[in-house]
Amino acid sequence: MSGFDIGRDIISFVALGDSFTEGMDDPYPDSGDTPYGRYRGWADRVAEHLADSVGEVRYANLAVRGRLIGRIVDEQLPRAVELRPDLVTLCAGGNDILRPGGDPDLVAGVFEDAVRRLTATGATVVVFTGMDTAFQPVMRHLRGRIATYNMHVRAIADRYGCLVVDLWSMAFLHDPRAWSGDRLHLSAEGHRRLALRVCAVLGVPAEGDPDQPWPAVQPRPWRAARQEDLHWAREFLVPWIHRRLTGRSSGDGVRPKRPNLERLR
Repeated sequence: MSGFDIGRDIISFVALGDSFTEGMDDPYPDSGDTPYGRYRGWADRVAEHLADSVGEVRYANLAVRGRLIGRIVDEQLPRAVELRPDLVTLCAGGNDILRPGGDPDLVAGVFEDAVRRLTATGATVVVFTGMDTAFQPVMRHLRGRIATYNMHVRAIADRYGCLVVDLWSMAFLHDPRAWSGDRLHLSAEGHRRLALRVCAVLGVPAEGDPDQPWPAVQPRPWRAARQEDLHWAREFLVPWIHRRLTGRSSGDGVRPKRPNLERLR
């Protein structure tokens, strides 16, 4: 399957997933200081690019941070099917794969059922591979598990005629500037570049090159880099691990930021 038909007056678009699709950490300027400030992210940016080419775009984002694939299927999928959009993006399973004992084969089975139900509505469905974690020392050991899941995602996409956004091949994600301070979520620039890549897969015009070389930077002194690593481990890594060990989620009590198809602009 190649591209998405944007030659129509009205397009409806629904995004499903976890924090990656919710848009953390790419806040809108008006997000304020609330615990669950409104994030922008690549999906909102893709909707904006669509609106530049289509008369009317109706957009819903059902993604919630921390969601495992089971809850995405239980909570978000029925709503997406009910809305019957023209375009759906589904990025799910990453949080499951990252958990101790995460089984990519089992996760892929749930993922395929979700894809089957979405494509049955007639929507164009876009799916995402997992990214290569070789550049992240803490998660490097998960590469084999992610690669296995990616093979499942590609096979499922072939069976159901989905478009694929290949995060594994995106070299720009290997630069620290693509990531926010927690090193777990994309930065605003990371989300901007990813939106451009998604638009390229869809065939949606968007100005910019996601693979533009990053500006040169001076290497950090070794001591300063280690201090930053220690701060990151204390402030972000340890709480992240604790939530997983205790069965808690950063998305507890969080609702989708855009639960209905609403006109953009």
